[in-house]
Amino acid sequence: MSPHSLKKLGVGVVAVTCLLAATAASAKDKPSWRDGRQVFKKCEACHSFKPDEHRFGPSLYKVTGRKAAGAPGFPYSAAMKQRGTEGLAWTDKAMDAFFTAPRKFVPKTKMAFPGLKDAKDRRNVIAYVKRMAKRGR
Repeated sequence: MSPHSLKKLGVGVVAVTCLLAATAASAKDKPSWRDGRQVFKKCEACHSFKPDEHRFGPSLYKVTGRKAAGAPGFPYSAAMKQRGTEGLAWTDKAMDAFFTAPRKFVPKTKMAFPGLKDAKDRRNVIAYVKRMAKRGR
């Protein structure tokens, strides 16, 4: 093999190594619903994914994209009802903001949970909520 060929091979190996490292890093940053299931244990005393099964908090069945205060039969706070009237829907962005600091995002909400400070935990629990909300379990 010529020195020129070895140089090309070396550049190719470096490029492939960089690509693999970038792929591994992005996979590591991808939300994990499995990890979110563990984080959700903080929520399950108050929330269910079963249709119309309200606890201290509303059922999260089909919550993704739903208007705030939109679960039938749950006695929401006036503040949450107002946010729903204003057009708040449970998108990833809205869930992230609410899960960060519920009482800051919706002042006077009934939700007593202080929030999830870790962004990775929030991404993971959002992935879990989205997965489970479709299934109704």
